Amino acid sequence: MIGSLAHAANEVQLVGKAPLTTVIIMIRQALILAAGMGTRIRKGANDVPKPLHTVLGQSLLRRTILSLADAGITRIGVVIGFRGALIAAAIESEAEFKTRGLDIFVIDNQDYEKANGVSVLAGKPHFDGPFLLTMADHIFDSDLAKRAAAADMSKADLYLCVDYRLPEVYDMEDCTKVSTVDGDCIGSISKELTDYNCVDCGVFAVAPALFEELSAVFETRGDCSLSNGVGALASKRRARVLDIGDCFWQDVDTQPARERAESILAVTESAVAEKAPISVEVQPTARQPVASSHVAVSRR
Repeated sequence: MIGSLAHAANEVQLVGKAPLTTVIIMIRQALILAAGMGTRIRKGANDVPKPLHTVLGQSLLRRTILSLADAGITRIGVVIGFRGALIAAAIESEAEFKTRGLDIFVIDNQDYEKANGVSVLAGKPHFDGPFLLTMADHIFDSDLAKRAAAADMSKADLYLCVDYRLPEVYDMEDCTKVSTVDGDCIGSISKELTDYNCVDCGVFAVAPALFEELSAVFETRGDCSLSNGVGALASKRRARVLDIGDCFWQDVDTQPARERAESILAVTESAVAEKAPISVEVQPTARQPVASSHVAVSRR
């Protein structure tokens, strides 16, 4: 019973004498976007696809999957496109995914050169309840994913994990900026925003309503971006933010971003391995402002 509820929704009402109690059931499924060409980090036409680029010896995709698994996610869809066969093979070859009992499946997006909303739509047939949404090139703490998985989906159709620590944000020029209204509601979201109070960390908790908003845009334009869907839900006050607090995240789009991520993770992962207290000092940069495993391919 609990498993079916977790697939369809993540909250239930316990009926009884007042006051009633709302129990939040953690989201247990996720969709990872891994279809793009990743031209800014790849060294040439024969280089591996971006999700297979490594940070401290682990591929970006492997890190994303294991962070989700550590947050309690057990069912994961991976949208592939550019050189997708290599990504599917890499997933199938990972013994740890099998030993953890992860249910991982790949979804082929042959329109991968279009905007990322098309990759989200590729997942529509596979998700009929709340799920986490992220990108294969985002590194993040499992605690960050746990915050998203615990989102109260009765109050919104989309929660975006955001970082309010603006002076510490790396490469602000490339970040997607967010302004909030009425507390935690998303007011505006864009890379070009000049008036903002937080930035997008690339991890979402979403309901299937996102698919409907993206489908409406796609039917009109023949393309759609994830930001189109977020903006549509925000206009209805159905999109909110989740503060990540002191959790770590890094968008790895370029070689300098990878080097920064490696310098931080070298400290944190070593400390975890030694069970020692973690202390990380992030230096400013020139661009900073102040139940079995399987792989099954389906095609849109």
